[in-house]
Amino acid sequence: MDYKRALLFLSKLKKNNNKDWFDKNKKEYDEIRKEVIEMVSSMIKKILAFDNSIVGLEAKQCMFRINRDVRFSKNKEPYKANFGLSFNRGGKSSPFAGYYLHIQPNECFIAGGSYAPMPEHLAAIRQEIDYNFDEFKKIIGNKEFIKYFGELRGEKLQRPPKGYEAENPAVEFLKHKAFLMWHEFDEKKLHEKDFEKYCATVFKAMKPMLDFMNRAIES
Repeated sequence: MDYKRALLFLSKLKKNNNKDWFDKNKKEYDEIRKEVIEMVSSMIKKILAFDNSIVGLEAKQCMFRINRDVRFSKNKEPYKANFGLSFNRGGKSSPFAGYYLHIQPNECFIAGGSYAPMPEHLAAIRQEIDYNFDEFKKIIGNKEFIKYFGELRGEKLQRPPKGYEAENPAVEFLKHKAFLMWHEFDEKKLHEKDFEKYCATVFKAMKPMLDFMNRAIES
C-alpha cells in the first residue's frame, strides 16, 4: 500500500473537508480505498496466524465509512480525516473485544479492547476480573503487554461500581467503563517494509487480554 499517498490525501481532506472537494477527488479516494482493502485482507491473514476467532472475517467488515455522522455532533465536517480499521470477530459492529488500527497524519496508533461495552458485557467483564484477578494481573504484568501498552487504559468511575467494595483488591480495574490497550507510533513506521508484521506483533501482545474479556462476554 502507498501510505505516503494515503496520508497526503487525508491531509488535503482535513484542509478541504467539504462535499465539493471530496466529489472532485473521489476517484483518488476510491483508488486509495482499494489499496486499504488489500492491506486489510493481508492483515487478517497475519492475525489468523495466532487468532482463529476471526475466521471468515472479510476486509469490508473491518472498515469504517469515511462519512461522519454529524446528526448529534457540534462538529459538522462531513468526512473523517483518517482510516479506522477494526478487526473483530463478527465485524466492526460486533460486541466482542478486538483489534484496531488508526491511520491519520501525525496521529497513528494501534489499539484494542472494548471501547464501549453494553451494560451486560461491562458487568460480565468486571465479574471476570473480580473472580480471576490473579490471572488478570499476570496478563497486564506480562513483559510484552507492558512493552507495547504500559498499562490498561479507559474511562473510569470515581467510585466503585454497584456491588463492589472499595476494599476489593481489584477495585481500580473494576472502576473501568472501557478496557483499552493503546500503542502510538510515528507515521514513518508506515513506510517500513515490515509494517504489517509490526502491527501483527503488537496485536498478538494484546490477545491474552482480548481472550480474557471475550470469555466473559460470551459466557
